[in-house]
Amino acid sequence: MKIVILDSYTTDQGDLSYWDEFKALGAVEIYPRTSVDEVVERCVDADAVLTNKVVLNEGVLENLPKLKYIGVLATGVNVIDLDAAKAKGVVVTNVPGYSTDSVAQSVFAYLLALYNRVNEHDAAVKAGKWHGDFCFFTHDLHALSGKTFAIVGMGAIGKKVRDIAEIFGMRVLDVQLPWRPKKEGAVALDEALSQADIISLHCPLTAETNHLVDADFLRQCRPNAILINTGRGPLIDEDALVNALDKGQIAHACLDVASIEPPMQAQQKLIMHEKVLQTPHVAWGTVEAKKRLVRIAFDNLQAHTKGREENRVA
Repeated sequence: MKIVILDSYTTDQGDLSYWDEFKALGAVEIYPRTSVDEVVERCVDADAVLTNKVVLNEGVLENLPKLKYIGVLATGVNVIDLDAAKAKGVVVTNVPGYSTDSVAQSVFAYLLALYNRVNEHDAAVKAGKWHGDFCFFTHDLHALSGKTFAIVGMGAIGKKVRDIAEIFGMRVLDVQLPWRPKKEGAVALDEALSQADIISLHCPLTAETNHLVDADFLRQCRPNAILINTGRGPLIDEDALVNALDKGQIAHACLDVASIEPPMQAQQKLIMHEKVLQTPHVAWGTVEAKKRLVRIAFDNLQAHTKGREENRVA
């Protein structure tokens, strides 16, 4: 069996030993990155292809006659034309749940960065500013306890965030999106926004949630609110967010994702904004989560070779 890995670098960061176990299943070709024009050439003789963000659409699949298996190195499978894969008899699997703890941890890394200001105080001490008094403050510090935390999307990650927030003594709101079936105990979106000190996005990107955070959404937020997005960039209308930050409609935005990744010049106004913490889509990527991702991807492919299907989505 020939196995092709199209975009290994985001997972292995150049350490190809991540993929050693796959060699027991067949010949493995590893590419750190693959452009649109290179996909067919690299995969034309492949029996199995692993991809994270490289798109395999109907046009590509039509030119891969030997392909029998696609392993998505992520939970979301929007990069695959599932209908075309099904029509061709190509099995598609994904990797669910590998980064739940890591993403939840990152949510609180952002919050603590803003509420405790450890880096700023460390820099001030190293700059020789600690003198005269036993303590000094570069910023006001705030307690998480007692704050209201609105979670948009109470899936596995949202539930983990909820559990941690409750341990901190926060009041958690499960946000009811208006087009979703009514959920017992959930709070309507407009009501949640009017109460929340923190709003964290954990919903999938769909036609309904694209630009969920728009001008109207932001107008309903409290001026002290912190918006966190560790989900998908297009959940937010980035121009509307810049405008809201400029007007003081919300206090801060903590973003791990962007509408286009890597960002274009037009996105720099948001990314460089003084009220924004921006990380380069790393919330998922602890070493432990990466190893779990590769392990599950291997198990998926190994099961396929033995006539079983694990984590099959098409």
